[in-house]
Amino acid sequence: MDAIRYIVDTLLWLLTLAFVLRLLFQWVRADFRDPMADAIVRVTNWLIMPLRKVLPPVGKVDTATVVAVLAVASVRTFAAIAMAGGGIGDVVLFLRITVVDLVGLVLRIYLFALLLYWLTSFVSPGGYAPGVRLLAQLCEPILKPVRRIIPPIGQIDFSVLWVSIVIGALLVLLR
Repeated sequence: MDAIRYIVDTLLWLLTLAFVLRLLFQWVRADFRDPMADAIVRVTNWLIMPLRKVLPPVGKVDTATVVAVLAVASVRTFAAIAMAGGGIGDVVLFLRITVVDLVGLVLRIYLFALLLYWLTSFVSPGGYAPGVRLLAQLCEPILKPVRRIIPPIGQIDFSVLWVSIVIGALLVLLR
């Protein structure tokens, strides 16, 4: 039973990850011609396209994607609770677990993206590789404000370090 629980949780986590990445890419206005972003769009279109027919965007927020993220995350939370032998007794607790898991996922995505972005700055500075521009589009909006406060020292940019420390502290607070 543990193996089945692991497989179901992993598959639902990957699906949630895809939907959250699509939402983040939309928020930072990422280039969806990138092969990684295109793959995310193709994986998530099955739910978002029908929702767009019913839910129009509100301003610059794609309501269909937000609802899809919440729906998939709720299914994951429900499956985890059901496989653990519990039931949904308290709706507020269920929603709290779902939202905390989503916030934790977003923080982990950014932590991992920052690490990859930092590593690619050493491997191919200024070069092009699929996904590197996408990482820049995802990470730069949160790094720019930190660079205004703590500018790079010579050629060394400490903004990734400081943002990673803050994300780590937020992850500790979420536990």
